[in-house]
Formats: sequence, structure tokens, C-alpha cells
Amino acid sequence: MAPNVTSPAVDGALEAGLLDRDDKHRLRDHGGDGDSSSDGGEHVERHFMAGEIVRDAVMGASDGLTVPFALAAGLSGASVPSLVVVTAGLAEVAAGAIAMGLGGYLAAKSEADHYEKERKREEEEIERSPETEAEEVAEILANFGLMQSEYEPVVAALRKRRDAWVDFMMRFELGLERPEPGRAMRSAATISLAYVVGGMIPLLPYMLLSEVFMALKVSVGVTLLALFVFGYVKGLFTGSRPFRSALQTTCIGALASAAAFLIARAVSK
Repeated sequence: MAPNVTSPAVDGALEAGLLDRDDKHRLRDHGGDGDSSSDGGEHVERHFMAGEIVRDAVMGASDGLTVPFALAAGLSGASVPSLVVVTAGLAEVAAGAIAMGLGGYLAAKSEADHYEKERKREEEEIERSPETEAEEVAEILANFGLMQSEYEPVVAALRKRRDAWVDFMMRFELGLERPEPGRAMRSAATISLAYVVGGMIPLLPYMLLSEVFMALKVSVGVTLLALFVFGYVKGLFTGSRPFRSALQTTCIGALASAAAFLIARAVSK
């Protein structure tokens, strides 16, 4: 039977940052972590793990709701027909989705390239100066409060496992996490799709109503409601106050559209 890893030991390592949640689950698979109840029930932890996807969706949807909304309001202020608003709005949604998606792709790709470059450099440093790198490991562990007698076995174990040693240095010396495979394409798709979904909301009233100012009124109501709901949900996911997040998101969209409308009205006169 595999030795049991006690819950205090695992939880202490988690708090110190020496283990992550995946490490904890792997320890449980090889002997448990002491968190199971006395009747054999499995302890299930619930953590939200899709932070990057939510971040991309928030980025795409927030711009998708705000920019086409401001554009439609500005064109309405210039008293153009609904068809013109729809045409210009769809063109903006298409261009914005492509631009936002490309930006997300390049950002994620740059992050992955940076990680691989730094990892290669770290591998070369370990190969060239193993004693110096081992001292850095000891210093990192000492900063977490471990005594020399406690961290020396860890340093010795890492020196026998080159990949784990590099992983340790990447995470705790450089503060870099390995990007997930396919992250760049997934980020681009998420941002683009969220932008399109958000951008269609303020344009729908113009597609259904021929009178531009009536469509504007409906668009304002629908979009502000969507911004409020979106801001509230964003607050739930990000851990901020949902109602405050909803008000902030709604105010930003309202200010952008009002500014575009007033500028267009002033220029068209």
C-alpha cells in the first residue's frame, strides 16, 4: 500500500506554493491526502479552472457590446437609414472580430514563445552551472520558511530529475507557467465568437425596425440590459462585486454610445 500523505502536509505545501492542485490530486491517487471522511466518502474540491477562457470571452463580449453599440448610436444621430446602420454595423462586427481574434492569437503565441525561450535558457544554465542553480533552489525553499535540513533532500531529489528541476525554476524563480497546448487558437476563437455574439445585440433592433430612432431606443434598452447582465455575470466569475461590476459595465457602454450620438448629431447639423 502506498504511504498516506497527511492533509496538513499537503495543505501546507499548497499554501506555500510548493504544490498546485494537480499535485495534490496526484498524491491522493497514490495514497490519499487524508481529506476523505471516516466513512470512506471522497472529498471533492470544486474550483473554477477556466479562467483564461472566461477572460477571453469577457474581452470579446465587452468590446462586442460596446463598439457596435456606439457606432449604431452615432450613425443614428446622423439620421441615416436603418439599412445603413445595419450594413456599417455588420462590417464593424466582422472587422472587429477578426482584429480582436488576431490580437488574442498573437498575445497567446508570444506568451508561449517567451516561455519556451526562457525554458531553453534555464536548461542551459542548469547544464552549465548546476551548483549555482541548486543554490538558487535552496534559497527559494528557504524563503518559504524551510530549514536547511528540510530543503536539502528536496534539492537533492530535484537534481536527479532534470525536467522537474527546470519546471521548478520556471515556476518559482521566473514566475512562468507552461501555456496550454493550442492556447493561441482557442483564445482567438473565443474572443472572435464572443465579439460577434456581443456585437449582434445592439444591431438586431435595426434589422427588425425600419424607423431609425425607434430602433435606436430599442437598441439602447436591449444593449444596456445586456451590458448589465454581462457585467453581473463577469463579476461572479472574477470574484468582484457582481452589482458593482454590472453598473461599471453599463455606465461605460452608455457613455460611449452617448458620446458617439452627440458627436454625430453635432457634425451632421
